[in-house]
Amino acid sequence: MGDKIQKDSAELLRLREQIDACDRQLLRLVQERVLIAGQVAKAKTAVDEDASFYRPEREAQVLRRVRERNAELREQLDGLVSDDDMVRLMREIMSISLAAEMPLTVAYLGPAGTYTQAAVLKHFGNAVKSVDVKTISDVFRVVEQRNAQFGVVPVENSTEGVITHTLDCFSSSDLKVCGEVQLPINHQLLSHADGLSSVKKVYAHPQALAQCRSWLERYLPDAKLETASSNAEAAVIAGNESRAAAIAGDMAAKLYDLPILASSIEDERNNTTRFLIIGSDSYAESGEDKTTIMVSAPNKVGSLFELLKPLYDAGVDMSRIESRPSKQTNWEYVFFIDLIGHVNDPKVNAALKELESKSAFFKLIGSYPVGVL
Repeated sequence: MGDKIQKDSAELLRLREQIDACDRQLLRLVQERVLIAGQVAKAKTAVDEDASFYRPEREAQVLRRVRERNAELREQLDGLVSDDDMVRLMREIMSISLAAEMPLTVAYLGPAGTYTQAAVLKHFGNAVKSVDVKTISDVFRVVEQRNAQFGVVPVENSTEGVITHTLDCFSSSDLKVCGEVQLPINHQLLSHADGLSSVKKVYAHPQALAQCRSWLERYLPDAKLETASSNAEAAVIAGNESRAAAIAGDMAAKLYDLPILASSIEDERNNTTRFLIIGSDSYAESGEDKTTIMVSAPNKVGSLFELLKPLYDAGVDMSRIESRPSKQTNWEYVFFIDLIGHVNDPKVNAALKELESKSAFFKLIGSYPVGVL
């Protein structure tokens, strides 16, 4: 007896025709957008051969409008696509459009499969060319030498705090911060071992080991903990040892074909790392911006208070402050400060000028859009 042949109802056929019509319209609109992006490139180079094709403030404005309009459409149409999903979809379309203007090269802390690479793809989309380097210092060096237009570096984690190496690199570099991206961190235990009882060694970046400290003490108390320059490197090493494991993300698990032995082993469920986009240029305001500065105060009583007073008097919000040794004189420090607002904002600009006049050292590291994704 032959197999039963399934027949589609007239209603199902009608709905499929509607989907096909939507697909044709979407394809046409995407192609038109990419063609217009190419025309934008020609218009820019006609005025300035060295024009910047990537404009972070413009992209931030577009993505914010996408979020706002999608929220309106969801209400009008009982839409099911979340604002975050729509922004991610638009990010990929913009990435393809930008590649039609000029392909971007972005350096990141490698090897392939690190959380930093995931931050690259989240911020720039999959049409970007990502180049892995061995250290955070190398990310700065590659961008400074113009072998990449931008770099992505981690700057702080919600549970373990600031990444000091990144701050120290800004001390000796003229590169600017031109964007930020926050990435939720879900650590997986990757291994070819048969089970947790077979794991005798765990490789990971020191930050990842710290973020999983309690889990490791509970489930792998006898395992030897070994540091690696990145979690992806840890995955590479563990992949060659039968009784070793690595702490890394889903991207590394897929890339290096390592089974996930345990999922979400981070101690804090809201574990998030903030990354900075670094480049050579400064950009205009987007409407929702941050400014990062580096300053040092004279070594005397009340100097930090006097340094920050212009911000308070002007009503400029300070969202973060970190100190690092100046490396010039013992027990003297430089402060990295994040402010809400753009340097072109008259209120911010006036406050920074006064702050600079009172500081022993002042450096504007960059004004950039608040992360949209």
